[in-house]
Amino acid sequence: MKLSNTQAENSFKYGWLLSRVWPYIKPYLFRIFLGFMIAIPLGLLDGVTAFALKPYMDYVIGGKSLDFTLFHHEFSISSLQMSFILPIGVVLFAGFQGVLRYLNSYISTWTSQRITNDIKIDLFHRLVHMHPQFFDENTSGVIIQRYMSDPGTASAGIVDQIKTITTSVFGALGLIAVMLYSSWQLAVIGVVVLCVAFVPVALIRKRIKAASNKNMVISGNITTNINETYSGNKVMAAYQLCDRQEKDFTKQTWDSFNVNMSLTKRSAWMSPLMYLIASFGIATVLGYGTYLINSGMMTAGSFASFVTSLLLLYKPVKTLGNTLTSIQNLFVALGRVFELFDLKSEIVDKKDAIELKSFNNNIRFENVNFEYIPEHPVLKNLNLTVPKNQTLAIVGNSGGGKSTLVNLLPRFYDIQSGSIKIDDIDIRDLKLDSLRKNISMVFQDNFLYSGTIRENIMMGNPNATEEELRKAIESAHLEEMVADLPNGLDTYIGERGTTLSGGQRQRVAIARAMLRNAPIVILDEATSALDNESEAIVQKAMDNLMINRTVFIIAHRLSTIKNADRIAVINEGELVELGTHEELMQIQDGHYRTLYEMQFKKQESQMMTAI
Repeated sequence: MKLSNTQAENSFKYGWLLSRVWPYIKPYLFRIFLGFMIAIPLGLLDGVTAFALKPYMDYVIGGKSLDFTLFHHEFSISSLQMSFILPIGVVLFAGFQGVLRYLNSYISTWTSQRITNDIKIDLFHRLVHMHPQFFDENTSGVIIQRYMSDPGTASAGIVDQIKTITTSVFGALGLIAVMLYSSWQLAVIGVVVLCVAFVPVALIRKRIKAASNKNMVISGNITTNINETYSGNKVMAAYQLCDRQEKDFTKQTWDSFNVNMSLTKRSAWMSPLMYLIASFGIATVLGYGTYLINSGMMTAGSFASFVTSLLLLYKPVKTLGNTLTSIQNLFVALGRVFELFDLKSEIVDKKDAIELKSFNNNIRFENVNFEYIPEHPVLKNLNLTVPKNQTLAIVGNSGGGKSTLVNLLPRFYDIQSGSIKIDDIDIRDLKLDSLRKNISMVFQDNFLYSGTIRENIMMGNPNATEEELRKAIESAHLEEMVADLPNGLDTYIGERGTTLSGGQRQRVAIARAMLRNAPIVILDEATSALDNESEAIVQKAMDNLMINRTVFIIAHRLSTIKNADRIAVINEGELVELGTHEELMQIQDGHYRTLYEMQFKKQESQMMTAI
């Protein structure tokens, strides 16, 4: 699946979204519940200030004393006393509300971050187990955007938004209660107008979804551009591609701007419209309230309390457009996140898969057919048997299927038809981990992770002893290089091992493969990008790696090809010749002989001249 083609079909199926996110919310229900319990009084306390205006206007401004009976005792509070009690009470309520706001904010942030972490970890688990073709089809930027940014956008906002909505709802209920206490007639007008103000929200959902999806793709392209600028900085400098990268980045940035402005153009009218509707409500309340006061049906204090409550109630409406746009973006991101959870790796274990405990006899390719793109075959009815502890060199024209052939053995890809068998067991019947544990690979461009040399070599076998590590380093001819480094094996080599030369990186990769001690070794043009001196050292290391192992080697070095037990010639996806160097050289106008005379003979001549 191409992630850039996302649709987020279920973004507004709220029941479906809740069912999918529920397993991540469930472990933190107590804290979420506690947050809600805090949010309820936090919202209700919004009405305290408005409620306090009624006694302030009626008794303090009006100069009346408050007389009441409590527990059969008569009490009287003068207007002067009331003028001190009410402000102090408001301050105390504000302080209490501030403490509640802090607790609510801390709990919601903690819960949101934990949910975000859980989702990201689960998504990353799925990402690292995806099949290689998934990475072939999707750019790094889109993958980063979908697997890292979307979960943060979605899950980090869930609890926050629910908390905000809860606080607002109970705040509204508290204010409505004050309004009803002050005047039920005016309260009916205010609530009806408020309900009408929410209507425009439903009109913008689909546009938000489309804009959010477009922005995701653009953001992914921007991230890809930055990654390529970083990784390909030397090519960019050598071929004067700075302007090209900058032009692409500028276009992508403006595309993002245009998408956002398009959404703003369509959604920004919501807040003014809601505010206009709210204003009609306020105007109606002012007019009818004046009538109620003049007719003696309502006191000035009750009216002041009501108007304050109404204004506090309508305040969120002014910014409701932006708030709901954010919430809808959250739902779209959440929909995209669970699309990722529904993706399945195409390379998985069978239910009854068995463990590959040892390799004893041979590896067989039987009528193997494979294609990356439908109707464009890369390998065609290929048959090949490689006995244990034999070295098979694979040669052929560029793009003929050599690397594809060796990539099928560890199941980086699955074949369309035929079978690949180890000791007569189809590799699709084997547990994937056990299959790959029996294979060591050294590539043309070996990836080294940021960290130390020791860490990169130990990836071959994290449980290896110091003695095993020492032997691997010795066999890979790394002792001299390690000795020259300031911190030896614990020297930090940086991202992709860029502080090492090509030959050094290859020897670290060979040491890693050596430490794995797998019975099957795949060498995919491991020396093709090296100079002669580096190649000679790496070749010695490779020779050590190949001892007493079954080896598949794609190489251009003459001695490696000649010394192989057999040579397979792959041309246009077919096995066209198979035999030893001497046997294949006897075939007049044969493919191998032609390749040898064009390529290898020239190399041999150069080597003899150098000697």
